[in-house]
Amino acid sequence: MGLNIGARLKAVRQSNGLSQRQLAKRAGVTNATISLIESNRLNPSVGSLKRVLDGVPISLADFFALEVGEEDSRPPVFFTANELVEIGRGGISYRQVGADLTGKALQMMSERYAPGADTGRIPLRHEGEEAGLILSGRLEVTVGDQMQILGPGDAYAFDSSQPHRFRTVGDEDCVVVSACTPPSF
Repeated sequence: MGLNIGARLKAVRQSNGLSQRQLAKRAGVTNATISLIESNRLNPSVGSLKRVLDGVPISLADFFALEVGEEDSRPPVFFTANELVEIGRGGISYRQVGADLTGKALQMMSERYAPGADTGRIPLRHEGEEAGLILSGRLEVTVGDQMQILGPGDAYAFDSSQPHRFRTVGDEDCVVVSACTPPSF
């Protein structure tokens, strides 16, 4: 049975009252790096792990000497705002609930589109279903040959194998809570 580096790092980070983002900043790595290590999707080199641990700070020897119980390796149930994993870029923020979606059927995200943000001229297309609820701002949603501008309280749901595109309308951010099955990012 191997050592669970991810659970160990998460336990150390949380016991020191640090969010993933705070540890990443201290260590000079990306938030995604911390998230990937904690979810055991990235096995860091000793040098990389030392760099991350220097952000706590804790020595490699102390880190490996820690007793981490079985309960630490269970999948998380609750997520603070700082633990949502940023997977977007540019003018679009996709903050995913949970880091490791391996074997999961559902992907849930908090999305933020900056004014003028657009998913691109080439429509998106992937197997599954998508749904979202607009919390603030206005979003132009195009699915196949249908287009609608949605505002707060409006929603969409469609078969995501159809070509689709999202674009912010207006001069304020658009915030959406969305779900996708199966995970597509």
